[in-house]
Amino acid sequence: MSKYVHIPDVVNFQDVANKKFNLSSSQYIKLVMPNKNYKYVRDFLCRKLLRTDLGVEVGSLSYIDKSPVRFIRTKALQAHSFLPEFNKETALPILPSEFVQMNLKEGDLLISKDSNIGEIVILDKDYPDCMLSGAIYKLPVKDEWRYYLLAFIKADIFREQLDFMVPKGATIRHAKTMFLDCKIPLPNVNAEKVVRYISLLTEAIINKEKLIRQRHTDILRLIEKELIDNQKPIAFSYHLPSLNEVKENGRLDTGIYEKVFKQKDFLIKNYQNGFFFIKEDLIGSGCTPQVRYIGKESSLKYQWVTPSFCSDYGTIAECRINQQGTNNINKDAILIINRTSKGGVGEFVGITSFYNFDELGMGQHNQGLYRITSFPKLQLLFILCCLNCEIYRKLCAALSVGSKMKELKSIQISTIPFPNFPEHKQKEIATLYHNPREYPSDDFSLENFLEKDNEYNLTAGIYELDKTAKHLKEKLDKAIDDIVNDREVEIAF
Repeated sequence: MSKYVHIPDVVNFQDVANKKFNLSSSQYIKLVMPNKNYKYVRDFLCRKLLRTDLGVEVGSLSYIDKSPVRFIRTKALQAHSFLPEFNKETALPILPSEFVQMNLKEGDLLISKDSNIGEIVILDKDYPDCMLSGAIYKLPVKDEWRYYLLAFIKADIFREQLDFMVPKGATIRHAKTMFLDCKIPLPNVNAEKVVRYISLLTEAIINKEKLIRQRHTDILRLIEKELIDNQKPIAFSYHLPSLNEVKENGRLDTGIYEKVFKQKDFLIKNYQNGFFFIKEDLIGSGCTPQVRYIGKESSLKYQWVTPSFCSDYGTIAECRINQQGTNNINKDAILIINRTSKGGVGEFVGITSFYNFDELGMGQHNQGLYRITSFPKLQLLFILCCLNCEIYRKLCAALSVGSKMKELKSIQISTIPFPNFPEHKQKEIATLYHNPREYPSDDFSLENFLEKDNEYNLTAGIYELDKTAKHLKEKLDKAIDDIVNDREVEIAF
């Protein structure tokens, strides 16, 4: 539902005449923005947009399996993240001969003009080995407005403007440079402080997103190091599957017989402290209620979880549901994605999120997820950390079945080995994901906010970083809405 766009029920003859008798419904949609103090996106740039700011298409024939250089597609720019999301679908290896150096630097703003039009991200570091697709512009933004502009382009006020400005195409929509004509409102009260407040909130959210990725990498490093450093004195050797092995597995597909799968499976099973499995009867399935109401309202009784609400880093987006019947989450749980929801790539199955019952209360998850509850909290978090690391991405991908939409069944999850790490090592790993601490927001001011927030971040786990980022996004959304509606912005963290 649009917040800032008015769609008239009727139009009169004069309206049609003023539009040169253009009968396209999009021509009669109007922006509702009480604040008349605004600039256009182009006014925040330090110079005019040039052809060299736009990426270059290389063509699918340039895509290869491995390369020192990559091609960034618009799929890397997603609404839920201020940072680009790079994976095998969004950053493709290409022929070095086709690579164009675009000098991508930390802090650059990238915006999509096609497909997911108007989507924007900020680069978290330098990317000298990457080039942009022909659908992405690198915006030459004035430094002092970088975070303010980014916050508003991510907000509904920008998205809704661009949506009715760009014609609805039959397939892919093309915004060209129309995004430059979108209005960005400015505060009328305490303008300097409010602009700083918006910028600080945005910068803090970006810092947390960076740290979430760093914690994720640290977890993988710790798991791999513990496994590699504590192997039994047995060397791995690969052999083609025997007839008995095929009979035992009951499968002819090649995933579980490949060298990569066998290497990683051996690495876990050869761990000197042994390993364990999750019994199939401890894996609960989900259900989508036939009678339900889903929304963001806090009055709705249950937290609602589907694979699309679960991130690659084990966090859950907020959504609520009212339903008929008994709900299926009534205690701490980890929720495992059992089918691909991101383009059909098998490696996306097995991504796992933590359901914190103390904070989320009673919940319901659909059949796209499995639920595990019958372990102590520390072990639940350790299993989650394992499933979300690269080793287990490969195992889950190989074990999944299906030609288009990959699926990981409960019987296959029950065959995945988990290493018996010492308790102190499990705790060290799990703490990088979940390390409860009170967020000292009452102590924050414009002068000390970033410093105090960064102090909190030093020991925060992925769960806490995501939780506080959501808190700051709520503050940011409220402030932006107040500016749009010409209300005074309360500076509070």
